Parts: sequence; structure tokens; C-alpha cells
Amino acid sequence: MMIKKFLAVLLAALLTGCSLTLTTPAPVQVYDLGPAPITTPHTFSLSQTFVRIMEISAPIWLDTQAIQYRLAYHDPARIYIYANSRWAAPPAQLLTEHFRRFLANHDTDGPDNDKRQTTPSTQYLLKIELSEFAQVFSTQNDSHAVIQLRATLYEPDAHLPIALHSFTMTQPATTADAAGAVAAFIQASDNLLGELVQWLAAIHHSR
Repeated sequence: MMIKKFLAVLLAALLTGCSLTLTTPAPVQVYDLGPAPITTPHTFSLSQTFVRIMEISAPIWLDTQAIQYRLAYHDPARIYIYANSRWAAPPAQLLTEHFRRFLANHDTDGPDNDKRQTTPSTQYLLKIELSEFAQVFSTQNDSHAVIQLRATLYEPDAHLPIALHSFTMTQPATTADAAGAVAAFIQASDNLLGELVQWLAAIHHSR
């Protein structure tokens, strides 16, 4: 009988101790790339040509909502993820919508809007392959966002490639955490969009 009472008291103490050590898990922070920029260099030139952006593709290891980072100073081949922060969608989907929103917003603005609606322009197809979307730490406190992709522009009718270009964009992060990474990715994405628009405008002028 004494043994049973002892075990009951011990079990109650253990359960009480466990209840006191339980903590509420930190809420998961969800991020996207924010609103698309209003303007970029060569915006007006691009408005004369409608470009349909296909769904951006990415390798399987980037098909995730995890915010990834690398420790270049320690083990650059290893991928780490933030535990309590994630993207609202995989990076390829976020970039697709970010780029499409910019083109859609721009196509509905400006004094030539009515003319563009009544006189359809050539619609090129733009295929983008994302190969890197990670925060890279050069030291414990210094990091930058890295976005790498390859863009291929196809003719509207024959669907033959007419131009190919690889882009790499880096942006320093102001803080060594997920929030700093997201802010850097937003700026890098906008800068990358500017370079992409400039590239498309140059192709349009040359044809």
C-alpha cells in the first residue's frame, strides 16, 4: 500500500513538473515579396510589347516554403532553414506572381492604355528557371540574399527561342535573421525585375 501511495505521489509530481515546463510555441511568421514596384528602368519601352510570363520553374529542393540559408564560412554545401518563419508559397511561385503583377499593373496605366487595348501587340513567351534563392552568410553576422535564374524568350508563333540570359542578383541583409533575409529578398527581386525589364526592352528595340 505504501509503495502504491509513493508511486502515486511521484507520478503527480512528475505531471506537475511537466505542466510547469510546457511553453507556448512561437507563432510562425509568413512572408511574401510585397507589392510589385511601380516603375523600373525602360518601363515605357516594355509596355509596347506584351510578354506572357510562364510559370517559373525551380529544382525540387527549392519547391518548398522554407526560408533557406547557407553558412559559406562553415559548410557552404549544407542548406539550413528558419524554424519559425516561412514563405507564403515556394519562391518560384512568389517570383512568378511578383513579375506578373508588375506587368499587369503597368499594362493598365498610362495615356496609351486605350490604344494598347484596341491594337494588340506581339506577345512573346518568357520562360524562367530559378536555380538559387537563399540567404548566404559570409560570417556569423554578415549575410546577403542571392537569386539566380535563367530567362529564355520565345517567338510568339513558332515558339522558338530568340534570346537567353542568366541573371544573378545579391542584396546585403541588414540583420542576421529571417526578417533581414526577407527584406533583402524583396529588394533583390525588385532589382532583378528591373534588369529583366531592361533586357526585354533591349530585345524589343533590336527587332
